[in-house]
Amino acid sequence: MLNARLNNFIKSRRCTLLGVGPMSKNCVDATIELANEYDIPILLIASRRQIEAKELGGGYVNNWSTEEFAKYVIENDKKGRIILSRDHGGPWQNTFEKEQKLSFRNAMESAKKSFKVDIESGFDIIHIDASVDIFGSLSVDETLYRIFELYEFCCSVAQQNKKKIMFEIGNEEQSGSTNNQFDIEYIISETITFCKNNNFPLPSFVVIQTGTKVVETRNVGTFDSPIRIQDELPSEIIIPKMLDICNKYNVLLKQHNTDYLSDDALLWHPKLGIHSANVAPEFGVVETKALILILEKYELYTLCKKFLNLSYSSRKWKKWMSQDSKATRFDKAIIAGHYVFSTPEFLKIKKQAELRLKKQGIILDEYLKSKVKEAITRYIKNFRMVGK
Repeated sequence: MLNARLNNFIKSRRCTLLGVGPMSKNCVDATIELANEYDIPILLIASRRQIEAKELGGGYVNNWSTEEFAKYVIENDKKGRIILSRDHGGPWQNTFEKEQKLSFRNAMESAKKSFKVDIESGFDIIHIDASVDIFGSLSVDETLYRIFELYEFCCSVAQQNKKKIMFEIGNEEQSGSTNNQFDIEYIISETITFCKNNNFPLPSFVVIQTGTKVVETRNVGTFDSPIRIQDELPSEIIIPKMLDICNKYNVLLKQHNTDYLSDDALLWHPKLGIHSANVAPEFGVVETKALILILEKYELYTLCKKFLNLSYSSRKWKKWMSQDSKATRFDKAIIAGHYVFSTPEFLKIKKQAELRLKKQGIILDEYLKSKVKEAITRYIKNFRMVGK
């Protein structure tokens, strides 16, 4: 059983499990290759914006639908080491539902359609995040009520399709600080009671805020801060308390927003006992920087300028900006680069670059993939998933 296999892997190596956001096809290929090369499990954590059901418009990563993405990964993952995971599934978690301002009931039905395709396509882990509401804020109990409805739906679909799935609960809420341990225990205990009463599988992961927050291209949370933050317990104190709660209920602690942390901070993850951690935008930025570097190195300045203009004009950088941002137009283009990798405009630029670079003996995608692999390797080594 997958749950037992992941638990045994974490315990036997005393490591932290890595979740990789599928930021591009090269990122997906890099993750599959590393998982097979090192013979280790790696989670591919797809948000609904990145990868979505065909019926709901698909996602921006390689223009893949959920069905196409899952088929591609399963066919190319020769050793079966990739754990297909839905990240932040729930109402208003994709662009369409927010832009159309769907009602609560319609947003829930859309989320259910997305989950149904996930399960039918072979996803292993379903993260239910019902914390988003475009019409107002939610209490913990209101969020739980929505989680339970979606949980029951997913269990029903899994049973109908004779699939075994694992569940992750909790929301993202990038605060840069830590969770209230009493709220976390309440959420876990209420969810477990609900599952036991209905004979549903218990949650395997719970998302807990450990002091990580991604802004622009840095992590500004308390986890990597060398100074104490007023009214905040340091991570090395609060995390063991959170782990005590997780161990009490036999669930794994999942940390989100782990991007851009220092090697020293990453080394602390297995030492502290953090079970799993997600990284996503950093790998998109790594690939974007690599692309710019190779274009400039071979003096393909016109193509580089076209790409930077396309990326900046997408305005996909907006969500990552700090309030007092001093980011330049170039900085913003780097942050948004991976969002345009599958657009027709970029594909034209890329094709020209490929032809020019091939004459120099360079296969562009192989070069870009190698840089993403280097970035992912930093995590799997610091997390003790493999020997350093």
